[in-house]
Parts: sequence; C-alpha cells; structure tokens
Amino acid sequence: MVGLPGLPDISGAVERVVATAQNGLEVLRFGGFDTGTEPAPFTVVETEKMFRLRRYFPDTPGDGPQIVLVPPMMVSANVYDVTEHNGAVSILHRNGITPWVIDFGSPDSEEGGMERTLADHVVAVSRAIDLIIEGTGRDVHLGGYSQGGMFAYQTAAYRRSKGIASLVTFGSPVDVLAALPLGLPADLVVPGAELLADKVFSRLWVPGWMARTGFQLADPVKTARSRIDFLRRLHDRDALLPREDQRRFIEVEGWVAWSGPAVAELLRQFVVHNRMMSGGFVIHGDLVSLTEITCPVLAFVGEADDIGQPLAVRGILRAAPSASVFESRVPVGHFGLVVGSTAGAHTWPTTAEWVLWRDGTGEKPPLVEEMHETQDPHGSGVSLSSRITHGLGSVADAGAGVSRELIGMANSLQRTSRAIAQESVRTVPRLLRLGQIQTGTRISLGKLMSENSKRTPDKELFLFENRVLTHAQVNTRIDNVVAGLIQCDIRPGVHIGVMMDTRPSALVVVAALSRLGAVAVMLAPDGDVAEMMRLGNCSVVVTDPNHLDIATKHSDRVLVLGGGDSRAITSADGASVVDMEQIDPDAVRIPSWYRRDPGLAGDLAFILFNRARGKLAPWPVTNHRFAISAFGAASAAGLTDRDTVYCLPPLHHASGLLTTLGATVVGRSRIALSARIDAETFAAEVQRYGVTVVSYTWTMLRDVIRSEDFRINQYNPIRLFMGSGMPSGLWAEVVEGFPRARVLEFFATADGSAILANVSGDKIGSMGQALPETNPVEVAAYDVTADRLIVDDSGFVRRTGVDEVGLLLARARHRFDASSTVLRDVFVPRDRWEVTGNLFKRDANGELWFQGSVAGVIRTSTGPIYAPPIEFALSQVRGVDQVVAYGVGDPGRQVAVAAVTTRQLGERSESLTITALRIGLGGLPAEQRPHLIWVADEIGVSDSYRPIAATLARRGLPRPGARVWYRDAAGRYRRYTRTAAAEANWVGPSPTHTESSEVGG
Repeated sequence: MVGLPGLPDISGAVERVVATAQNGLEVLRFGGFDTGTEPAPFTVVETEKMFRLRRYFPDTPGDGPQIVLVPPMMVSANVYDVTEHNGAVSILHRNGITPWVIDFGSPDSEEGGMERTLADHVVAVSRAIDLIIEGTGRDVHLGGYSQGGMFAYQTAAYRRSKGIASLVTFGSPVDVLAALPLGLPADLVVPGAELLADKVFSRLWVPGWMARTGFQLADPVKTARSRIDFLRRLHDRDALLPREDQRRFIEVEGWVAWSGPAVAELLRQFVVHNRMMSGGFVIHGDLVSLTEITCPVLAFVGEADDIGQPLAVRGILRAAPSASVFESRVPVGHFGLVVGSTAGAHTWPTTAEWVLWRDGTGEKPPLVEEMHETQDPHGSGVSLSSRITHGLGSVADAGAGVSRELIGMANSLQRTSRAIAQESVRTVPRLLRLGQIQTGTRISLGKLMSENSKRTPDKELFLFENRVLTHAQVNTRIDNVVAGLIQCDIRPGVHIGVMMDTRPSALVVVAALSRLGAVAVMLAPDGDVAEMMRLGNCSVVVTDPNHLDIATKHSDRVLVLGGGDSRAITSADGASVVDMEQIDPDAVRIPSWYRRDPGLAGDLAFILFNRARGKLAPWPVTNHRFAISAFGAASAAGLTDRDTVYCLPPLHHASGLLTTLGATVVGRSRIALSARIDAETFAAEVQRYGVTVVSYTWTMLRDVIRSEDFRINQYNPIRLFMGSGMPSGLWAEVVEGFPRARVLEFFATADGSAILANVSGDKIGSMGQALPETNPVEVAAYDVTADRLIVDDSGFVRRTGVDEVGLLLARARHRFDASSTVLRDVFVPRDRWEVTGNLFKRDANGELWFQGSVAGVIRTSTGPIYAPPIEFALSQVRGVDQVVAYGVGDPGRQVAVAAVTTRQLGERSESLTITALRIGLGGLPAEQRPHLIWVADEIGVSDSYRPIAATLARRGLPRPGARVWYRDAAGRYRRYTRTAAAEANWVGPSPTHTESSEVGG
C-alpha cells in the first residue's frame, strides 16, 4: 500500500497566526510587551530649571567612588537604565560605585525649554558636579554618551578639570569634521550646517519623533532589518522579550525634543567651526578650550560606529594634550556602546574597573589601553570589515559601505579643486566689490562694521582676556562712543590723535571716528609724539589710562576711554582731561548734521607715519586705500567667519590697522586681542581663543618662537601667519614649528600705490606679487648712483631683467589715491605710473624681492650696497638672533655695517664663527657683502618690533675686537684688528662701540 504524503500541521499554523495577532494587538495598544522589568530605584536630590539630579540606589550608603552620567540632548536620561540588570547604573552599583544621572527632561515640556542653549547644558552639568561634591566630599567621575560625552568634555574644560576625577565618554566625537556620520564630506556638510544654524534652528525646534527618525536614518538598513526581524518573530513572545526593553527605548520611549538654539549652537560651534578641536568656544561669555582638560580620559570607541566615528572620537588625543587619554574598543555600533548585551558585558564592567583603578582601589582594566594617533588621518576609522562583521553585512549595506569609502577616496582626490572653488566663492565677491569702488563710493571701516552687525549681530567679534563681545555689542559700543565724541565737540573731518594699546576700546575708538567721519591720526607712544601731532594736524588726543601721562604732555585736550592699569583719571596741569566713560550716551543730543558712516572712498580716513630719508613723514590713508588693503588681505588670507585672527600688532602700524583690523572686518572673522606677547600667553590664548590666523609685525614672534619656555600643542588650530617684515631666519623657524601653517607676508608702499603679497608662502623672504584688483606693478631699470631711470633705444624706460635691481612703479589708476610722484609715458605712450621709492628685483618666476628704499641704499666708494639682502642672509646663520645692516659715514664713502646679536643658550650666548658667516653670505656677490660684521649686546626694537638701526649708525664704526670681522679684498671675513682698521682707513664717526664679552671664533 502506497503511503499518503504528510499533511501540513494546521493546528500549529493556526496557533502561530493567533499568537501573532495577540502579540501584535498588545504592541499596538501599549507600544510593546510588558516585560515585567522594574527600573533601578532613584531619588531626585535636586531640581533646578535646567535639570533634575538623580541619585540611584538611594538606600545604600554610597561611600565609594561617585560617577555622574550625562545623556545627549535628544535622548532620555533613562538610557543608562534601559535593562534591569544589564543597565549602566545597575552594573556600576554592583561594583561599589554610586551612580548619578542628570535628567534634562524634554524641552518641549519644561518651562523655558525651547530657549535652552548648548551653554546652558554645560553650565547645568557643572552645577550638578558642585552639588555632588558638596554632598559627598569627593571628586566625581564624569561620563557621557554621544553628545552627553561632548558635554562632559566641555564641562571639564569649562571647570579646568576642577573636582573631576576622570572623564569617561561613549562614542563622543571631538574632531567632528574629521569623520562625519555616513562618511559625508565636510566640504558639503559645513555650508549646509551653517545655513541650518542661521536660518532654520534659530527659529524652529526638533521634536522627539524627528530626533528618533534622524537617528534611524543614520543606519536605515539596520533599522529596516530590525523591524523585519521583529515582525517575523512576533508570534514568539519569549524570543522577543530579552530585547524588548531595548527595542521600545529605541523605537518609542527614548527620544526627547531639542531646543532650536541648542541645535543651532551645536551646528555652529562644533560642526561649522569644529571648536572642540580648535578651541575658542564660548560658554556663557567664557572662552573655553579642551586643552585645559588635565584629568584622565577614557573614550569608548565603537568599531562599527557610523555616528561617533573612531577618527572623530580619537580627536580627544589631539585636543587635550595635557590629559592622559585611554581608549576601549567595542565591536558595536553607536547605540550598542551603552545599551544591550555587549554594553552589559564590556562597556559598563570596564567603566567600573576604570573608576576603581583611578580611585586607587583596583587594577588597570584589561580592555583599556593608551590611545595612540590614528594611522589613517583621512578615513573614518570604521573599516568595511567592521561594518560587515558587526551586523552590517548584507549586500546592500556592504555596497553602501563601499560607496562611502569610494566617496572618501573621491573627496581626497578632489580636495585641491574643491579648495580652489571655495576660495573663488569667498574671494570673487570681495574683489568685485573692490573693483567697483569709485571716488564717491561710500565705504569706510565704520560702514563695514555696520554691515556685519546687521548680517550677524549675535556672532562673536572681539575676544579679550576671556571676555567675548558680539557684533551687536561692539556696534552699540561704537555708537555710544560716537555720542561721546559729539558731546566733546568732535565733528566730521577733524583730525583726532589716537594713542591706545591694542584693546577692544582702541578698535572701537577708531571705528567710531570712522563712523563720525573724523580722521584718526594714529600716534606711536614711543615715537616723536609732538612731531606726529604737528604733521597730522591734530590737537585733541583720545587715549587710554595707560598713556594718559604721555598724552597730556603733548596735548592740552585729552579724551580718555577704556580700561587699563588704572581708572583714576585726573586732569594734568594745563590740560583738559575728559573721562568719556562718564558720559551717558542716552543723554547726548545728536545734532542734525550727524550722518552715520558718511565716509567716501576719496575721503581721508587715517594718518599713519613712516620715515623717509631719515625724517618722520605722514602716511595719509583714504577710505579707498583702507579698502584695498582690507579686501586684498582678506582675499589673500582666505579669511571667513570660521577664522579667529590673533591681532598682535599695534594699531598705529599698517599691519595692525589695515592688514589685521581691516581684513578681519571684511572676512567677518573673530578678532582675538592680547594684553602681552610672550611664549606662555601665546600658547594659552591660541588654544583658548581657537586662533586660526596670527598677525604680526617684524620680529614680534621672536620672543615666542625662540623662548625656552615655548610649548604649544602640535595640533593647534593655526593655519596662517600674516603680516610684514618678518626676518627670513625667523620665518623659517615659524614654518618649521608650525608645519601645518604658512606665512603670508605683505608689502605696502607708504603711499598705498602698491600692495604685494607672498600668497603661496613657498619662497621665504619673497614679497610675492601685486594683489588682485590692486595697482599692477613693474620694476623699472634704475641707476641708483645717478638716481635716474634707465631709458632704452626706443626712448621708453626699460624693464629690468631677472635678478636685476630696479625701481618699483605702480600703475596710477585712481587719481584720488595718487599722493606720490606720477610719471607718464613710461613704458608705452600715455601710461601713468606712480614712483614708490622702493627697489626690488624680480626672479624667474615673477616673484618680487625687496632690496630696500632708494633712501636706504648704502652708498659706498665702490658702488651701492643693499641692506635687506644682507639681513636676509645673516638672519639664517646658525646662532644669529637679530640683525640689522646700515651705512656709516657720508654718502658716496659709506661703510656697510651689519650688527647681529646671538641667541642665548641658557646662561651663555651661542658662538658665531667666521665659517658660519662665510657660508651665510655665500649667496651674495662679494661686493654686496657688508664691510664689517659685529656682535652687539642688544639691538633695540620699536613698539612694532622693528629692529632699530639708526641708533647703532649714530654710534659710528665698531671698535676692533674679537667680536668684529671685516671683509678683505677677496670677499672673505677676518678678525677686525687695530692693524686691519688702520689699513682700511675707513672714514666715519668716531667709534664708540665696546664689547662686554668674547665670542668664540
């Protein structure tokens, strides 16, 4: 008999359908299954507007270590107690640690919750730490998941690690732009994040459901697979129960709203500006940097985490160089770091072991190791194999992973072209605006600052001594100072002296004078103030308390503004002193003649000073001249609102007023000011302010770079040094000390006819070429001895050849700016060129090299010698600190002298040898080398840090001695003895130089 085929198990199928229906109904009605689990017991020990502080297991004594856990803004505080026995608080408690959790609540149900800022959360965490320390008498361990870990880092920096035993973070990115979620390229994300911060989240908030959806979209394949797996097992309640608490938390219960201001601040500070890495983020008016974290750090790294990617998480190693940083790698994604079986077996037991180890009651955890710099600075840190191994191995997901890796490769290959495109986006509008300026165009410093205040009123502008001032605050201060000036009878067009330290009040005064339409005469306190006031045609001086004594000596009417060493303002004999801080701007009657920002391009805006042929000369700067420098420098430096410019030069120097202040205003960058220039202050403020660009003049950086005390985080955010006059030797050391930065050297003629910039920074010492949209320049053949241009057979002036010294000419395009001699029909018929009075030579690549001014040529009996090439060569000689070259004697019979100082090696000076001099000057023709080289005890510098040669020149020729060398007939250097001096028979002022010590030869 043939057997019948097996019949289907109908009863089993029916039971499965019924079970699915019953379980599905329960899920629909209650959001999930009732697992019977109970949350860990806790009590709320403190309730404040921003948070409730939970203490878990309140019935236990809690005499051991204390840890406070911080949730992300969008995740419920219950994230640390999702599963009854494997939750964070339970495991920590079982190990003798008292867990505390900060509950921010849901902003949409809290009073004022929708107005919360990111800084409010950090201050709340800091407040909670104080409460726990006050109640327990112990320092606390501070932990946080995802953005909660970012809060932990920020709080530790905000507190300078006070009261924090250690930091523990779980998937918390620090170098956000190094590895964004989903492998998205930063160049695409940053503009979008900036737009969202400024235009969307400043007005809207993120509800909880949207936060949940965003998290799930970060890994859509895994989300879809989890839901399908849940539906397939819906009939088997027992199989689903172990993961039900976790599923309900992710799918329904675990998400809270974000306040719009907090999201906007997160995007602006830590995505657009990446200030977790660079420093300079602002917490309730205080400037904060992660470099100020000194407590130990443990960072949990998810090997398959596509949100807090490993490379971004490991950024803490670079951001906090003063901390001991450890890591523990976990084979999970982002959420699995803190919830689930792996978290219960790895994350929380390791955290407990870490806390006990740091408290001295346990051994180092076996799953903790020191963090080391990643070997792949461009990848995300999440390998394709990790994604496949840890649950992302479907074909579709693998394809997505490969796509992300390919996107990263393409991004790397296109980095250069993208940078060029971005630079064009920033630069072209500036240059177009610059090119459209005509004589009657309204443009001035005051107007540019007004425009910025309207565009971005709440963004930071001035950073000084840990104070932060926004564009709106500065603009209000400028208007108040304008009212004070009006009260003091200052009118448009009047020349007003300004003698102030580089502080916010000084920048405000200069802007206020511009807004009023007056002319700011920038006085150098260490200069001939009386002569500057005469040449600047000013009788009234605005000063700060620090310079009040100098101001009252030279002016009988002084206006005092700003802080300083003292606010005790008293009238001097014969001088009228007005404390402008006592003027109530609201009580000032604004006259009908006042017009805000009236300055036209052709109007005089500032008067600076320089020396021409040994005499002090005024340097008039029109608004157009200011705009050329400001827009040109901003374009050359690529300044944006993501930059923080460290303004070190004094405002009476062109680099301070035009290059730094002007360029930062055009670039809408933050301006960081410093009260002093030394190695310790520089290193601290670069990180605290998040400085990306450092401005300088001459040897200003010498006391920083060459100080034995100089220590700075090698991952500092500086990308550029910009200024003028940096000696080549110091330039080389700056580039070596800051390998990720470049030097942008500017050169501007006194009349503003030519502005040059070494934009590439590749050639140390080069002045580069003319900035776009500024006057084109040419180097004309020039007979220095006869002081005339050289004409060729055609009757026109000849252009110089490669490496031939000639006179720099600038094409005269704007008649209202032409304050120098203008020549016509120079190279071709009907051309117009301004004579700059400066000598240059052009190399084979068209780069210009400064050879000095015509007045500064050392005129010897054998021909002209140029000082800058000598200083360029000697400044690079090993052991040389400072150098100046100058002429001694009457023109035509001058002796070329180079004075150098040597570097200090502890208690002694470094030796200088004849061999070193010969090698250093070997690139110069023998006839262009100095006749004498001597080692001076000191070379003075001006308050703009320019080495002063005039003082040494007035002292005459150096005496013969062990620290002096002379050039023989063959161009070699020998010791300068009395015999050699007698044989040379040089004519000059009586020698007065003496030597206080011997230098080895």
